[in-house]
Amino acid sequence: MEIRLNLAEQLADYVHSINYQDVPEKVVHETKKRIVDSLGCAIGAFNADPVKISRKVAEAARDSKGSTLFGTRKKTTPDLASFVNGTMVRYFDYNDTYLSKEPAHPSDDIGPCFSVAESSQATGKDLLLSIILAYEIQCRLCDAADIRHRGWDHVCYGLPSTALAASKLMDLDSEKMTQAVNLALNSHITMRQVRAGELSMWKGCSFANAARNGVFSALLAREGMTGPSPIFEGEMGFFKQVSGPFEMNIDDFGGKNGSFKIAETYLKFFPAEIHSQTSIWAALEARKEIEKPEDIVSVEIASHEAGYTILGKDPEKWNPLTKETADHSLPYIVGMALREGKIDNSSYSEKKFRDSKILDFLKRITVVEDKTLSSMYPEAVANRVTVKLSSGKIVSKQVDYHKGHPKNPMSDQDVEEKFLRLTRKILDKNHARRILDAAWNLEKAKDLSKMVAMMTLR
Repeated sequence: MEIRLNLAEQLADYVHSINYQDVPEKVVHETKKRIVDSLGCAIGAFNADPVKISRKVAEAARDSKGSTLFGTRKKTTPDLASFVNGTMVRYFDYNDTYLSKEPAHPSDDIGPCFSVAESSQATGKDLLLSIILAYEIQCRLCDAADIRHRGWDHVCYGLPSTALAASKLMDLDSEKMTQAVNLALNSHITMRQVRAGELSMWKGCSFANAARNGVFSALLAREGMTGPSPIFEGEMGFFKQVSGPFEMNIDDFGGKNGSFKIAETYLKFFPAEIHSQTSIWAALEARKEIEKPEDIVSVEIASHEAGYTILGKDPEKWNPLTKETADHSLPYIVGMALREGKIDNSSYSEKKFRDSKILDFLKRITVVEDKTLSSMYPEAVANRVTVKLSSGKIVSKQVDYHKGHPKNPMSDQDVEEKFLRLTRKILDKNHARRILDAAWNLEKAKDLSKMVAMMTLR
């Protein structure tokens, strides 16, 4: 009689079974595009306060055989490096997104995969495969169950994705991979409060912390540590406590009978939460028909349920006290696009989000949920911006697919230009070009030492 494996065992068997040769070249290219995108985000965030705090803590735990902290020559343990490097990728809220029953930012897996790949003397192909598999696990879990409406954060799905990716890079067998998942999930579930109300620095660190725990769980499993099982189906397991029951058919995964999910993730053209991207484009289109921002009497932002709930429901969105709240505020993001004609990292300076004139302008903005737009989600992430002018004129613009959506993709050149914008204050053009060339040719790398050294900033 065939013994039915529990879900952690099925996920582990899947990750263990997939080889680089199972991945189409197009998927490899899409992976490299997301690496370029993520490294730009990471390097650009080198001097951000949460990054400096994280780096200071990690530097106290030196490990000469461990993993490099991006931008430095200093090495620490793989789990702490995963935390710092993951925080760097995430800080600007400029990395990619996957939208399904549960939204997520699967490129949060990239920093941790780099960290473990370096300490494991993995090849470029090994790193690419680990990233593809991390995306696959995380995105498939996002397809399976919504957990944010139950009070839990999407980074919970990063626990098995990073634990399994790290296990793959460490060349663990299926049993030890399973234990890594058991260990990661049991003790590190994250509350959704991290993205509710006034947002803190931890918003950009939350997945990095999940990755730290996922990698640490893989390190423990490698040495023989076991964890609670069955972690999903058990009496007090993930289904009961967090997600509710769900089914997954591993045969539908990439490398089996399905396509790899990484090519379905959305890149960002603007540094703002993904559900706001189309609202920025709509605001910029509306602005072309507005002579002066001072002529604006009122603005209505019609959004889908996720956009309204995440970015436009809480009163803090009209009076942001932190950068993290500002880049998760539809009123602020649209208001700045209408006033300044752009959204970039400078849009979130404290000088701007505490400016009394800007705050007064935000009082003219309302956010509503539009049921029609909600019915289009997640295939489309539509927003409509309607502006009433002092002349009585109404300007209304709706955008369904932002630049970076799979139906409106960013080109390789777009992604390179984004990398150069993010790094221009830190890297000269020749230095930036060397990193780009290394990323686009990653499958040729025998190990990660040269590429990591290439990213040294101090």
